[in-house]
Amino acid sequence: MAVPKRKHSNSRTGKRRSHDQIRGKQLSPCPNCGQMNPQHVVCPKCGYYMGRMVVEPQE
Repeated sequence: MAVPKRKHSNSRTGKRRSHDQIRGKQLSPCPNCGQMNPQHVVCPKCGYYMGRMVVEPQE
């Protein structure tokens, strides 16, 4: 069974984990109303998705 011979240093572990941070959501303006929403999601303000009315907007 493979077992590490030596402990990895904290800096080496940190270097490996440097790209694991959580990033913010990609927001884009709705082409219909201009509200900033996550991409590929129905706009909660106007109910449009890809140029068509998908759901009735919530008031």
